[in-house]
Amino acid sequence: MAYNYQLNLKSLLDSAVSRNPETPIVYRNERYTLSQFRDRVARLAQGLHDVGVREGDVVAVIDWDTMRYMEMYFAVPMMGATLHTVNIRYPPEVIHYTMKHAEDKYVIVRDEFLPLIEKFKDAFSFVKGWIVYSDQGTVKTSLNAHQYADLLSGPRYDFPDLPEDTRATIFYTSGTTGMPKGVWFTHRQLVLHAQSVSMAGRNDPLALTQRDVYLILVPMFHVHAWGMPYVAVTVGSKYVLPGRYDVQNILELIKREGVTYSAMVPTILYMILSHPSVKEYAQYLKGMRVTIGGMALPTGLAMKAKEFGITTVGGYGLSETCPVLTIGVYNYSLKDADEQTKLQCSMSAGTPIPLVQLRVVDESMNDVPADGKTVGEIVVRAPWLTKEYYKDPERTQKLWRGGWLHTGDLAVINKFGYVTIVDRESDSIKSGGEFIPALLLESAISECPGVGEVAVVGVPDQKWGQRPVAFVVRSGQVDEATIRSHLAKLAEQGKIQKWWIPDRFIFVDSMPKTSTHKIDKKELRKMVS
Repeated sequence: MAYNYQLNLKSLLDSAVSRNPETPIVYRNERYTLSQFRDRVARLAQGLHDVGVREGDVVAVIDWDTMRYMEMYFAVPMMGATLHTVNIRYPPEVIHYTMKHAEDKYVIVRDEFLPLIEKFKDAFSFVKGWIVYSDQGTVKTSLNAHQYADLLSGPRYDFPDLPEDTRATIFYTSGTTGMPKGVWFTHRQLVLHAQSVSMAGRNDPLALTQRDVYLILVPMFHVHAWGMPYVAVTVGSKYVLPGRYDVQNILELIKREGVTYSAMVPTILYMILSHPSVKEYAQYLKGMRVTIGGMALPTGLAMKAKEFGITTVGGYGLSETCPVLTIGVYNYSLKDADEQTKLQCSMSAGTPIPLVQLRVVDESMNDVPADGKTVGEIVVRAPWLTKEYYKDPERTQKLWRGGWLHTGDLAVINKFGYVTIVDRESDSIKSGGEFIPALLLESAISECPGVGEVAVVGVPDQKWGQRPVAFVVRSGQVDEATIRSHLAKLAEQGKIQKWWIPDRFIFVDSMPKTSTHKIDKKELRKMVS
């Protein structure tokens, strides 16, 4: 009988090892070839099995972006268990809620997070076993725990040929109201996602190749670090793990490891480019490519990156979509376009990657015109979208109404097929019956010299329903009059509408951030409510 090939992470990793056994994975002073990494994954899985982990169990991880996390990205799902990537930036009560809701049976904890767990250990009666580790060696703890290092001391695990629809991962995404929602993904979904991302823009000058060196600055607890650990293994690229995020260390890693590619939210890029010692590393930043997601890429930030020789490309996705849906690489329609048009398209959310069906629709589910002006909601279909919110049929039905996944993101689409996000439905500003696209307005403000970070929120207005208020972090000398003059010129040029200009500008030292380093607009609204 013919072999029934399953799209699982074992197949992905074994194929990668056979093609690129010497490709390095780096964390601090640890350097393993892909072949050595595969061996460690097998020994870790045997150790997990020896302490009781079985197929179907949920194994939680509480850690920074380390080699241990990378090993668990493969070992746990490949043995048929489910990897729960715990959001370590949630408040303690929310962390507990997600772990209990996910039905975690085993938990792997880095030493610096142990005091929190030990303080509330009686609340974790549902946990069957604890595994602890430290970069410094053996960990002392009041928990009845196994040492991670001991788990790798035995033989190699013989991984089963799992059915591709076996659940591989689960994590929790926060919304505007209520507790976080669980989303989960199968082996097949992770493999197809990695394949499609690695193929996106294959003939584009911005495309990733085996020669690239990855340093991904998306937390590994957040949507599989945008799937990049699996993509890097698929492509065969060197992968550098940053540990806990520290900008000085990030700059050193870029220099030491010859990093050529990264992915991050705009806030992280802003932190790097505004770091006091960034100019000392300018020669190592030159030529880097960075994919920006999570939030729209502000024009001012893209121009600042360009001054350092960094090429920025927009991308788009969400927790429910594994996450990548679009990337701002060049499609065939742009082959004869001028450089300005190409630049604008690359800075947008981009075009769908292979296998993604994406539409921008009105309230009746009719496609809006591809005129770059008409706003609609993004709805999608792809092989890697979450099938449900875990244990939440009501919100699942709303998510998948009409057979399309509703993103809740408002966007326009241009004649070349490039999507630009203008707002979240939950963040949208409706003034006088018309939408003000907050993300486009933020981008316009960001182009004003002296403006660092910027966020625009809507506040209630008796006459207009809502009006925009802008929060600004200075990167130089700038005042409200200067920004207003800058926006007035853009309005005269037809780039924005005059009535979009905010009623108020509030200067702050820093922006409140979410657990994934995005600007927290809920907190900003509280400041003006």
